[in-house]
Amino acid sequence: MKQAILIRQDLKLPKGKAAAQAAHASVEAVLRSEKEKVKDWRKEGMAKIVLKVADLKELHKYNQLAKDAGVRTAVVTDAGKTVVAPGTTTCIAIGPDEDEEIDSIISELKLL
Repeated sequence: MKQAILIRQDLKLPKGKAAAQAAHASVEAVLRSEKEKVKDWRKEGMAKIVLKVADLKELHKYNQLAKDAGVRTAVVTDAGKTVVAPGTTTCIAIGPDEDEEIDSIISELKLL
């Protein structure tokens, strides 16, 4: 079991901002996920991988691939109080779900 978090690289977010956005995505995805999957994921150590996508178009592509595969996602849209404009989509979380399900969606992406 694992969760993937995809962060847009075109925004050039500072490390702290990227970390905060990733945390928002992770929590929101867990809140939307099936309780049994979350329970299993927690038992296995709550593995997360953070990956990079080029831009909003690529982020939407992977969000749709996950939805098509039946894997829960959470899209994070920033409030715009610090470094990006209000309403800017910064990242998504995919899962938690089985490793194979997540890997089938994100296998082409590189680690952040």
